[in-house]
Amino acid sequence: MATTSPILNAEDLAEISILADAPKGALKAAAKQVEWFSLPGGRALFHPGEVADSIYFLRSGVLGVFNAGADGKPEFVGHIRTGEPVGEMAFLGGAPHTASVFAMRDSEIVRLPRAGFEKLIKRHPTLMRSLAQMMVTRMRLNRREAFGARSEPKVFALLATSPTINCQHIAGQLADALGQLGRSSVIVGPEAEDSPSEWFDQLEQSHDVVLLHAPVADTHWFRLCLRQADRLWILARPDARPSEPLLPPDRSPARMFRLIDVILLHNQGERAVSDGCDWKRAANAERVFHWHQGSKNDVASIARTAAGRSVGLVLSGGGARCYAHIGAIRALNEAGITIDFAGGTSMGGIIAAGLALGWDDDTMEANICEAFVHSNPLNDYTLPVVALTKGLKVNRRLKRFFGDTRIENLAMPFFCISSNLADGCATIHREGLLRDALRASIALPGILPPLVMNGAVHVDGAVVNNFPVDVMAHLHRGLTVGVDVARQKGLNAEDFINPPGFFGWALQHGLSEAPPIASLLMRTATISHGDPATARQNVDVLVLPDIEGIELRDWKAYDAAVEAGYRGMVEVLKNGALERLKTG
Repeated sequence: MATTSPILNAEDLAEISILADAPKGALKAAAKQVEWFSLPGGRALFHPGEVADSIYFLRSGVLGVFNAGADGKPEFVGHIRTGEPVGEMAFLGGAPHTASVFAMRDSEIVRLPRAGFEKLIKRHPTLMRSLAQMMVTRMRLNRREAFGARSEPKVFALLATSPTINCQHIAGQLADALGQLGRSSVIVGPEAEDSPSEWFDQLEQSHDVVLLHAPVADTHWFRLCLRQADRLWILARPDARPSEPLLPPDRSPARMFRLIDVILLHNQGERAVSDGCDWKRAANAERVFHWHQGSKNDVASIARTAAGRSVGLVLSGGGARCYAHIGAIRALNEAGITIDFAGGTSMGGIIAAGLALGWDDDTMEANICEAFVHSNPLNDYTLPVVALTKGLKVNRRLKRFFGDTRIENLAMPFFCISSNLADGCATIHREGLLRDALRASIALPGILPPLVMNGAVHVDGAVVNNFPVDVMAHLHRGLTVGVDVARQKGLNAEDFINPPGFFGWALQHGLSEAPPIASLLMRTATISHGDPATARQNVDVLVLPDIEGIELRDWKAYDAAVEAGYRGMVEVLKNGALERLKTG
C-alpha cells in the first residue's frame, strides 16, 4: 500500500530533472497541488484502462512498464528511472492508461493532478514542449529506442547456488568484458549491506552496470540484492542438482515478474547430473546462459547482454527460400558479428536452431543439404486425410540432426514459433525437446500432419507469425537483425491457369514432386499477416534477399538462394549496419 509523505516545497520539485529549469514561482504554485508518496516494490502505480487524471514524476527508486503478453501475463517493456515523468502520454492525450506500471523497488513518487499541471505549464510552457517531444519520440521509435538507455536493466544480482562458486571472481570477469565494450561497472558485495538507498541510487547514476553478488541464503544482504536488482542471475553448476525450492520465499519484483536468468557454469571434466532444464524450472527463470570454463566468447556474450549490446537474429519462414538465411549467417560471420540470441519460424526456425546448436558455416551447409537438398523429406505422399504427406521422413531427419537436445541446453537462448489451432495464437517454444518444437513449427497445414502437444493441435508458426521479431524484442535488450524471405510472391502463376486434373498433371510431371497445391498451401501459410511495417518496427537491421525466381518448394535451388541471402546481408552491412552492430 502506498504511504503518503509530507508536502513537497519548490526546492524539492526542482530536484526532479525535467522540472529543474522551471521558475521558482511556478514550482511554488505547483507544490501546493502535488502529493508525494512512497510505493513499495512490487506494488502497482496504475493499470491499463484507469483514468489518467494525474502526471507522475519519479523522485527515487525504479519503476517498470508492462504490457499484457500473448498469454495474458504481464510482459516487461522497460524501466523508468529517477527524474523521469510517468504516464505522461495518456495524461496529455486525455486517454486511459494503456500499460501497467509497477514499482521495481521501493520508490518515491510525486503526483501532480491536472489542475496543478495546468498552473505549472502556464508559467513554464517549455515543460509542455519537453513532454510533447518525449511523447513524439516514444511513438515514432521502437520500444527499445523509445525508452532509451536508462530503461535498460542496470543492476544485476549474481546469486551463487553453491559455496564452490566464486561470485566475486565471476563478477570481475564480467566487469573486464564490460570495460572492453566501453561500459563502466562496479562490483558490490556484502560490505554494502548497511548502505542507504541513496547510496545505491548514486551507484546507478554513476555507472553503466552495477554487479551485486551474494550466496543464496536467508540473509539480510541476499534479500537486499533481490530488492535492488533489475535482474537476478542465478549462478549454478551442472554437477549439482538444484534444491527445491531454490530460493527462499520473497516478494521482490524481480521474482514476481520473472526477471530471472540462469548462468550455468561448465567446468572441464565435471560429471553432469543436471542441465539447463532443471535449473530453469527450479529458478522459474526466463533465460539460460551457458558459461564454459575458459571461454572468452561466453563471457563476452553475457557481458553484451548486460550492456544492452547483444545481437539477436530472427529468420522468417518461407520453404526452400529459407536457404537464403544460410548465406546471410555466413556474411555475418565473415563480418565478425557474433549472434547472442536466435529464433525463427518454420524452416527459418530450423536454421536458427542449427546456429543455436553451434553449427559453423560448413556444418550448417552439410546438414541442411543432407536433410533437404540431396533428397526431399516431403515426398512420402499419402492419400490426404490430414495432410499430403505422412511426415515420417521429416520426423526421422529431425531426430538425426537434433537428437534429444533440449532448448534450455542450446549454446544460446533460442525460440521458434508454432500456431496453436485451439486458441488461434502463437506458441513460443523456449523450452522442451528441440525436435518437437521444430516439428510443430514446420507443420505446414495440408502438407505435414499437425503435431499434438499438451492436447492442442499445432501447425506451422507462419500461420500466425511468420516473422517473429516482436518475440525477439522481448527476449533481449540489444539489436535485432531480421531476415525475411516471405515478402515476395513465391508462386508460379502459370500453375494455376486452367490446371489439369490430378492424373493429367501426374502424366505430365510424374510423381517425384507434389502438385501445385503444395505451393498454394505453403504460400497461404507463409503470407504476411497484418501490416509488414508493424513487424519491422522492432527490427534494427532488416534484410530482404532478392529471391524472386525461387519458389517455396524449389528444394534444389540451394546455391542460388544462399548466394541471394549472402549478397543481401553484405549490402545491408555496407550501408551502415555493420558499424551499428559493432558499436551498439
